[in-house]
Amino acid sequence: MQKSVIQLQDVHKSYYLSSGEEIPVLNGINLEIFQNEFVALMGESGGGKSTLLNIIGCLHPLSSGKYFLNGKNIEHMNSDNELAHIRNKKIGFIFQSFNLLSRFSALENVSLPSLYADIEEDERNNHAKKLLEDVGLGDRINHKPSELSGGQQQRVSIARALSNSPYILLADEPTGALDSISGEEIMKIFMDLKKQNKTIVMVTHTKEVAKYADRVIFLKDGQVVDNNYQLK
Repeated sequence: MQKSVIQLQDVHKSYYLSSGEEIPVLNGINLEIFQNEFVALMGESGGGKSTLLNIIGCLHPLSSGKYFLNGKNIEHMNSDNELAHIRNKKIGFIFQSFNLLSRFSALENVSLPSLYADIEEDERNNHAKKLLEDVGLGDRINHKPSELSGGQQQRVSIARALSNSPYILLADEPTGALDSISGEEIMKIFMDLKKQNKTIVMVTHTKEVAKYADRVIFLKDGQVVDNNYQLK
């Protein structure tokens, strides 16, 4: 029997303008994602994909509904420390724009999340070096982002996301800023990570990228309209 890792029940999310006007973004999301599943979120622009990813990543609170992460109700985790622990230890984030620190080397960027885990510097650096080797950048550990191609920067971003050994990876358009060859290389890394029992949730607008996923979930107007969307 598959183990449920992410479960959302009737989740709503709205934002509010300074005038007080409500802007609804998610309108009753019901969704279940299982351990070691690779899921792609697709849909029209403005359909709520990135907002849903931010909620799964505990970056944004729900307006209403319930969110269970590994069987635990996020609503009951009231303290910022509990949510920060989840974001730092349980979930790895990968962004379209890489979000690397420009003045830091690849090694320093990857080791940074471990800095707050009270780990000795040598151990942090050795772990970061191993992660960079795993994504094919063992010979680029001292290069800064400006000295790396887009595909190489995204590999650094992936290595950084793995630094605290999360069991969930959230990727928002991870190939959106890359050429097709670099994008394919990144997706091959994702497939390797799935083999390492990672649960992956990825936002993409590209069918060629979504085809790597086990399942495609299609959103429209803030709702899941197809839990197992078939790519044509």
